[in-house]
Amino acid sequence: MKARFLIGLALLALFTLSACDENTQDLGSSLTTRVDKLNVSNQVFQVTSRSVAAGEVWSRNNVGYLGCLKDPETGSFIKSGFMSQFHLLDNFQMIEESDIVSRDENGAVEADSCEIRLFYGNMYGDSLATMKLTAYELDHPMTEDQKYNTNFDPISEGYIRTDGIRKDVAYTLINFTDNNRTDKDYGNNICVKLNEPYTDKNGVTYSNFGTYLMRCYYYHPEYFKNSITFMKNVVPGFYFVHSGGIGSMAQVVFPQINLFYRVHSADTIANAFTVFTGSEEVLQTCHIQNDQSLIDDMIADNSCTYLKTPSGIYTELTLPIDEIYSGHDNDTINSAKLVLKRLNNDVPSQWSLGIPSHVLMVASDSLTTFFNQQQLADNKETYMASYSSSINGYTFNNISGLVSHLALIKKAGLASNPNWVSEHPNWNKVILVPITPSYRTYTNYYGSSTSTLTGITYDMSLSSTRLVGGSTPIEMTVIYSKFNE
Repeated sequence: MKARFLIGLALLALFTLSACDENTQDLGSSLTTRVDKLNVSNQVFQVTSRSVAAGEVWSRNNVGYLGCLKDPETGSFIKSGFMSQFHLLDNFQMIEESDIVSRDENGAVEADSCEIRLFYGNMYGDSLATMKLTAYELDHPMTEDQKYNTNFDPISEGYIRTDGIRKDVAYTLINFTDNNRTDKDYGNNICVKLNEPYTDKNGVTYSNFGTYLMRCYYYHPEYFKNSITFMKNVVPGFYFVHSGGIGSMAQVVFPQINLFYRVHSADTIANAFTVFTGSEEVLQTCHIQNDQSLIDDMIADNSCTYLKTPSGIYTELTLPIDEIYSGHDNDTINSAKLVLKRLNNDVPSQWSLGIPSHVLMVASDSLTTFFNQQQLADNKETYMASYSSSINGYTFNNISGLVSHLALIKKAGLASNPNWVSEHPNWNKVILVPITPSYRTYTNYYGSSTSTLTGITYDMSLSSTRLVGGSTPIEMTVIYSKFNE
């Protein structure tokens, strides 16, 4: 089928060229002769693979992971905490101070209560597992102009306010004690109460953290001009650390500070609240801790290769570039197809981690640059593939552009330096990285929608799978074409 397609393309190209020639009397015979000389062939090559440590990756995401979990398949532990800042709209405004009923004995406004709610979407593991977190107040904000990797710990890096909030909370993800669970719009969350007396950096003590926020606003409204002034002067952020328990992990998508108070409403007194949220407009980072000894054991396992996130294990492929071009110097590489099959989990469990949904293929030496420069897959030098249950794996239908690119890099390197290959041992190696792609959807006047890839980040979800590889070579099919003289 592919050969007929190539012949069709050749016919179209030759017809176009010939149509420009004023002498057309021999058109039919020249076309037949040319097509008859087109030779299409294919060859199968072996690709070797191995597992490699992901190391620490850029924690650029808008979700936080909190908890500690054991992967049933591999027996490895993963623990995570996260830092979140809080966003407010430009020129943020609260209710008029004169309308507030909640006041202390001196007549100053105060909050009746305050809390942080960590709303989570996905969760992993046992929702009944008893866990513990510690919430720390930051001393100063982490800044957007710095890249924070998954090994960045705000505690050891000196970001925690030594005399600030340090609140321990025991919780279960099912949270049976929450009286609002029956509400139709209830969102699963972990609650951190902040109702104890709070002392700010100037030594002023308030009835609770919410009272501090309210008085900051009414005494210094300029601090609430935007998220930056708010972080610099009021709330630099909070760091939520897993401090006890094994069995669950929450994917926190919406951290939220709530402060509650009473106000005058017509002729009655009503309850009111103000919300400050963590969102993609402000910084969130994860501190991931893997069981490194077990990670090392998995990397050494040559019976397969692994894809494990977050910040766990990638699969490295060595492409047979020299073999592909051997004897085909004058051929065109039309297609290079690679199928990566998954090995089924042989330790079934209701707590098993998911399969990475998308993977990126990128040249080994370009991996860091790709993510640091926030590049997109171009189907020339970088390629995406999604998991397919029908083949139980990932298919890269045509990476011929990458094959040609690596061959050209080697050729250019050798032209200037005969020792180039030994000095660049990764020149023919690519990395498979689990990723999270972002898309923007456009809908036209007629209602038709198209999606455009807008971003690629490291997959920070909990996932793990084994691929056929290691001691078992992977097959890559290459299709060539050329015109015989």
